[in-house]
This record gives sequence, structure tokens and C-alpha cells, in this order.
Amino acid sequence: MAVNAAPRDQIVVPTAERMRELGTRLATLLRPGDLLVLSGPLGAGKTVLAQGIAAGLGVRETVTSPTFVLARVYPGGRIPLVHVDAYRLGGAAELDDLDLDADADSAVTVVEWGAGLAERLAGDHLEVVVARPTAGETGEVRTVRLIASGPGWAERLRELPPG
Repeated sequence: MAVNAAPRDQIVVPTAERMRELGTRLATLLRPGDLLVLSGPLGAGKTVLAQGIAAGLGVRETVTSPTFVLARVYPGGRIPLVHVDAYRLGGAAELDDLDLDADADSAVTVVEWGAGLAERLAGDHLEVVVARPTAGETGEVRTVRLIASGPGWAERLRELPPG
């Protein structure tokens, strides 16, 4: 069951740098075993957000989109990061083939394009929905909604540092 965490359930993000900062702020809340499901259109900033999460976890490697390799593991930092791109996956069976369960308890797993597929990997998870300007609007401003699934995330989102 999704629980909207007020008042920070919708965040206006005006630039890519601020998207990275949001990721860094989210990283302060993360624990081993956490799952974040990122959704939004192409170019919305999902990978930029993942870069901020990695930076906040202390990952020193450059985080890039895992579109063609499907999943990358970044072992550095206070918690290892598993970064997945489910865009090209045909369904749950292909997600299972990535064997994400192997790192699930000890790492933070961030799945881009995972809505409808990845939620089953963890009971509690955080869905991050990034919206770009709609037709007729200009600029880089994004709107980010944080949707907590389970009481654990609903409680933690109250502790999100202001940005």
C-alpha cells in the first residue's frame, strides 16, 4: 500500500545540480536492503538522481546509466549501490534473471524504469516519480514525487533534510 509522505511528497527541482542534491539528501535516509524505484520519461533526470544517491553514499566511481548492461554494482561507499535500468526488460522473469536478490540485503538497489516490475523485490520501498515540463512548457524544472510504500519509508521521509 502506497502512503504519500507529507509535506515533502512533491519537490520542485529547477536544475540537474539540484536533482543531484536531492539524491544526496535521499542517501542520508538509506539503509542496507532499501529499494528505490525511479520512474519518469526519457531525459527526466533519473540517472542524475542516481548519481546524487551514489555521491551521498560515498561511491567514488562515476555512475552512468546502466541501459546497455542492465545493472551495475558500485561497492564503494558506506553502503554498496546496485543501479539497474529496467527499460529494455520484457517482464518480471527478465528482472529475476538479473539475480538482484544476491545483493538485496546488503546494498541499496535503485531501479530506473522499474515501476510495475521492481516493487516486488522489497516489501517497503520508495517510488520516485520525476515529471518533466509538459508540452508548451519550457525549462529544466522537474517535479519529483516521493511515494512511500510501507510504514518504514513513510516514517523516514519525515526526516528528509531540507533542500
